[in-house]
Amino acid sequence: MGNDRKHEHLKLALECQTRPSEQDRRFIYEPLLSAHPENPDLSVRFLDKTMRTPIWVSSMTGGTGLAQKINRNIACVCRDFGMGMGLGSCREILFDKTHWPDFNFRDQIGDDLPFWANLGIAQVEELLASGNIQAVVDLVGELRADGLIVHINPLQEWFQPEGNRLKQAPLLTIQQLLDQIQIKLIVKEVGQGFGPESLRQLLSLPLAAIEFGAYGGINFSKMEMLRGDRQKFEGILPFAFVGQSAFQMVDMVNQLLIENPHPACRQLIISGGIQNSLDGFYLTSKCQLPSIFGLASAVLKQASESYESLAKFLENQIQILSLANAYLKINPDYRE
Repeated sequence: MGNDRKHEHLKLALECQTRPSEQDRRFIYEPLLSAHPENPDLSVRFLDKTMRTPIWVSSMTGGTGLAQKINRNIACVCRDFGMGMGLGSCREILFDKTHWPDFNFRDQIGDDLPFWANLGIAQVEELLASGNIQAVVDLVGELRADGLIVHINPLQEWFQPEGNRLKQAPLLTIQQLLDQIQIKLIVKEVGQGFGPESLRQLLSLPLAAIEFGAYGGINFSKMEMLRGDRQKFEGILPFAFVGQSAFQMVDMVNQLLIENPHPACRQLIISGGIQNSLDGFYLTSKCQLPSIFGLASAVLKQASESYESLAKFLENQIQILSLANAYLKINPDYRE
């Protein structure tokens, strides 16, 4: 057995060389200070519920043929690993329950974990203008959701062939919504993040959390560009590359906390460009507000295949997070 292992080491040695340019300089590695983690406690109190794993499955899909399978797999894996879940846009079921089974997963995730509905800012603006905000209250209540995620997507709406035109600033719509309903709100972007003034305004509002939806992950504006007129594509493509990364947004929030150390909103979901739990560990450790991290595209890929594929992926991510907690410290001198 030992000789076989040594022989395998010899064969693999040349493939396992690392170069200084590959070093992950975000971390200081401390191998001396911890035993191997066994059944580590990764639990956090977030959105008034205890999550056993500080991972949020970011809102992605709603009202498609695959949505029921994807959302069911996500809800079940969130239940089994103790994570939070945000649904994709629930616009389809506001007034028509044809696709209700694609979204109705409170029984699968259970009552003890975060489960949130989702609408776009354009839909919220329309409902406010028409005096039909009760539809939001009904949606959240019928789904037995903990609250509503409002996704802010002015660029996506602009480039979407069938998109809506916003009549007022999203900030004003969010303020009006807060004035008219008692439902808990999360506000998120959809792939380009928030700048410092937007973050300053959001932190001043009594929101349950802010989700970054930062630049670097799935970019829904670019997705809509690709769906539209290909002749216009090259002209509008530069807008696909504007935005703020999750790293930049954490720095912005930390800076804003110097100006206002006691903001009204005190919880963050750091999402957008998070490839794995090591990214999530770094950003949540660096952030000075209570935070968890969101995974999107990798989860979507695995959830589209099977529950088993998704569960295996998340087992690996939790193992990474456990090892990071045991052996890594944040490098205070690192700059992106």
